[in-house]
Amino acid sequence: MKKILATTLASLAFVGMAYAATVEGVVQAVDSATRTITLQDGTSFVAPEGVALEQIQVGAKINVTVDDSSGVVTAIEAAS
Repeated sequence: MKKILATTLASLAFVGMAYAATVEGVVQAVDSATRTITLQDGTSFVAPEGVALEQIQVGAKINVTVDDSSGVVTAIEAAS
């Protein structure tokens, strides 16, 4: 019984991770009025509240984490 529970919990952890995608790109534009960040490839993302847009500079490499099921951006951070 414990093995089944442990296997189920481990599977659920992997399923939870499967719904997040990370996109890496270089910032082309930041529009603070609409909270939109546009990457050089033309992809645009709406930054969630709490992300300090003034800290994101044009030309910076960033990672954008997006919830695959809803398309909502969950995190933006500097790429390494």
